[in-house]
Amino acid sequence: MHTPLWVFGYGSLIWHPGFPVAERRVARLAGWHRSFCMRSIHHRGTEERPGLVLALDRAGGAHCDGVAFRVAEGAEDETLAALRERELISSAYLEEWLALSLEGGAEVTALTYVIDPAHWQYCGGLALEEQARIIAGAVGGRGPNCEYLFNTAAHLSELGIGDADLEWLAARVAELKRP
Repeated sequence: MHTPLWVFGYGSLIWHPGFPVAERRVARLAGWHRSFCMRSIHHRGTEERPGLVLALDRAGGAHCDGVAFRVAEGAEDETLAALRERELISSAYLEEWLALSLEGGAEVTALTYVIDPAHWQYCGGLALEEQARIIAGAVGGRGPNCEYLFNTAAHLSELGIGDADLEWLAARVAELKRP
């Protein structure tokens, strides 16, 4: 484990880290992009009706803006255990230590969860309209899939690092959810 322990958030960790945070900084991860490329069968969907959650999918020339969290000193072991329980629930994510560029120019190595493209839950390349229809209808153990999308899109926008695909999806899912 690297110390201090940094964790990269690009989805729900941004608005619900679930561990003691000493510092949070906007950060960029090169070579990866944020995508609804993972079927969710636990938190935001079920095995019968999977939802979609965000994952980092490797892509040359791409980047993902998110948040780097420095874990409070002394909470590293419990944080690592909690993150593994939360993120590795179905083994579709891989745990990687990746270099991040923090806003202001510093670099850190951060614990980052990326998609395993060989895992059956991987579904990269879905059209945005198909993603919207799946997200609008799915519900899992942590609630409606659309709440996950809306919260993530809103928090990225508040941080000044909005994601055009997520903003389009949020608008389209809101439209699909209207009676």
